[in-house]
Amino acid sequence: MLSTRIGLSLWGSRVLEVRGRTSGEIRRVPVNLLDLDGQQYLVSARGHGQWVRNVRAAGGELSLVLGRRRTGYQAVELTDEEKVPVLRAYLAKWKAEVGVFFDGVGPDSTDEELARIAPRHPAFVLTRR
Repeated sequence: MLSTRIGLSLWGSRVLEVRGRTSGEIRRVPVNLLDLDGQQYLVSARGHGQWVRNVRAAGGELSLVLGRRRTGYQAVELTDEEKVPVLRAYLAKWKAEVGVFFDGVGPDSTDEELARIAPRHPAFVLTRR
């Protein structure tokens, strides 16, 4: 996270900023930003965690930070069917880092295997605000 805070991105890492659903305070967490076919996505490798709940509660409003550069986004959650190609690309890029959270499913897995794990891994497509 230190490298991201000073403006160095390792393979697309950013700091996600989102308003906390209970406290109202800005919460920060490192995330991996996925670029795929001209779109940007966030995938929660660890499932329905706090940042996912906060993004949902904030109506999808969030910022991604790299160094001093802060960019606002509107996030829209994908359906499980829409997640399959996104999960495949995410695992192709970050399996070494997050593969343990995907129950042995990887980028070479079948669509059916990816669809099976999709409900456990929220994913969002991002649009700049």
